[in-house]
Amino acid sequence: MWPYFLLMFAATFFTAVSQVLLKQSSDKVHKGWIYEYLNWRVITAYGISFSVLLLNTYAYTKVDMKYGAVIDTFSYVFVMILSYLLLKERFNRGQLIGNLMIITGVMVYTL
Repeated sequence: MWPYFLLMFAATFFTAVSQVLLKQSSDKVHKGWIYEYLNWRVITAYGISFSVLLLNTYAYTKVDMKYGAVIDTFSYVFVMILSYLLLKERFNRGQLIGNLMIITGVMVYTL
């Protein structure tokens, strides 16, 4: 069962990567409205999202639903970390406390 947990955890990470790609695309100025949707960042992000959907669907056949929902909450943590590292965004105290609460809740739930 552990390989499927790791698969779901990796899928959660790639969900965060797709969100960061969408954010990068929204920060750019495009030539026209159609290019806001047809550029490599958006197409890659939606491709990743579709792949994650397939991976999660397969993983949920082997993992209990209660664990999958807990693993999915890590996407918020990954988005915050990737936004800090890649987009150079700063986070405030409330965001930090919220992410620490997510991590604490996951630890309490799983232990």
